[in-house]
Amino acid sequence: MTTPNPKVTSDEAFSRLGLITKELHQAMIALGGQGPTLHSMAAEIPDARERLAYVARMTEQAADKVLNLVDEARPLCEEVALQGKDLADTLERLADSEALSLDRARVMMRLCARSASRASTFADGQISILSDIMMSQDFQDLSGQVIKRVIDIISRTETQLLDLLVDSAPEEIAKSVHASTELQGPQTPENALKQGEVDDLLSSLGF
Repeated sequence: MTTPNPKVTSDEAFSRLGLITKELHQAMIALGGQGPTLHSMAAEIPDARERLAYVARMTEQAADKVLNLVDEARPLCEEVALQGKDLADTLERLADSEALSLDRARVMMRLCARSASRASTFADGQISILSDIMMSQDFQDLSGQVIKRVIDIISRTETQLLDLLVDSAPEEIAKSVHASTELQGPQTPENALKQGEVDDLLSSLGF
């Protein structure tokens, strides 16, 4: 355990604690979370950090896989599009030809049949690629749970820091803050401070 720095006055400690609390509150707003003892949460944060790192890795792997699948599919799509255009042009010329014979028509029908077969094979391949893309996103349920857990930890940390900030405030300020918060009732999860109320509380404390 480190020895407290005697050069840090109570006012300085209060000021620094307030800045930390305000920064955390702004992070909560950015995350979109809002909710209800610091020592218990200290054990949760490393676990949440590891889970977030895992989600980040899974997200990166999924993004790389999707890009690779797209790179794989693009040339095939371009090839099928070109073949379709060539076949359409050939059929147009044949339709406009005055020398259309039964033999030439049969040749073109065979070309159309082969083109349809290639298109069917191509579609099957694209279905497989789309399935791979969908499966690469199967980590999303886990990532949502992890993010909700981290937001909950941050939210509870914010609440505890606010309580600590009020308790360490100069007496005249603390009395004023306690008087205003007591009017709102106990701070249960259902009655937690809203974003605007936290902003007002920080403002009343000079932050």
